[in-house]
Amino acid sequence: MIRIKARAPTGRAAVLPTVWGAVAVGYKFGCPLAQQDGLGARIVTSAVFFAVGTGLIFHVRRTLLHELRLARRAARVAESVVLRPLPPRLDGLGVAAAQLSADRGACVGGDLYEAVATEHGVRVVMGDVRGHGLAALGTVAALLGSFREAAHDEPELGRVLHRLDRALGRHLRERARAEHPAQSAADPDNPVAEEFVTVLLLEIGRDGDVRALNCGHPWPYLLTGAGVDPLTHAEPLPPLGPFPLPAELEARSCGRLLAGESLVLFTDGAEDARDGRGRFFALRDVLREGVREQPPNPQAILRTVFGALAHHTGEQPADDVAVLVLSNDRKEARLSGARGGAGQATRPQPAPHR
Repeated sequence: MIRIKARAPTGRAAVLPTVWGAVAVGYKFGCPLAQQDGLGARIVTSAVFFAVGTGLIFHVRRTLLHELRLARRAARVAESVVLRPLPPRLDGLGVAAAQLSADRGACVGGDLYEAVATEHGVRVVMGDVRGHGLAALGTVAALLGSFREAAHDEPELGRVLHRLDRALGRHLRERARAEHPAQSAADPDNPVAEEFVTVLLLEIGRDGDVRALNCGHPWPYLLTGAGVDPLTHAEPLPPLGPFPLPAELEARSCGRLLAGESLVLFTDGAEDARDGRGRFFALRDVLREGVREQPPNPQAILRTVFGALAHHTGEQPADDVAVLVLSNDRKEARLSGARGGAGQATRPQPAPHR
């Protein structure tokens, strides 16, 4: 859990209010003019106390703004450690990602993402914690910390998901004990017992093979020369938290990510965003416009999506939004990954989900 410690006021910061207070008291009890009842004396006394009060107000305001800037700076540093910026390339894949928090006081909300290059391929996680803003940051940190270790340690994607599930369970139990010490963590009436997280895990091999496990999360869009379609229409597993995972998990084969193609992962805050008239954000249509640039550029796609989203919602969505774009820029894939010709790579049909 990340804590930002408030700094106690220093002795130096208290010197000026003390001096002003001493001036006001000294004037009241030590100046003969302050003891007079005439109109002129009252005007001077009022002016003195008004000046002292105004000075104190400005000093307190300046001090509070300074402390607020320090707290926000510390929060941004902490948030950047939790949801660190992704590199522009990972093992031949172009990468771009960004998040927009619904909480104006936070840079990071309840959405999470990470991509790491491992010996098993490029592994990616995208998730959405129930709630948003700083309240969800602890859950995001617990899941991302577990993923960053498990992605390298576990050869099977199913075991990575089990590690995330255990990390979430530990975090929720600790949070329940801290926030509701009088209630058991397993008590169904405990507010923490209602928490859940949607999670999507992807693994992209050196040959572009895509394998996935999905717990209640929207499937990513596949951007090809032919258009924009969901990666698969398979039914996902339930979100992590309320229900136990199956003991055996086999990742779903989702075909190949060929040269020049892109995957767009997103949280449901993108498609659920509404404008002032209650209309949903047409993410698929926006992406269809974005892929007219061939091959699709991850940064350009990201700018297109967030620009259209800001225009649709009036700059501030009602829920957190995260988008991550992966493009296959591998040279070897360009030689053998084109579609449609003899001896050229084609997309296999997804295997049945187990």
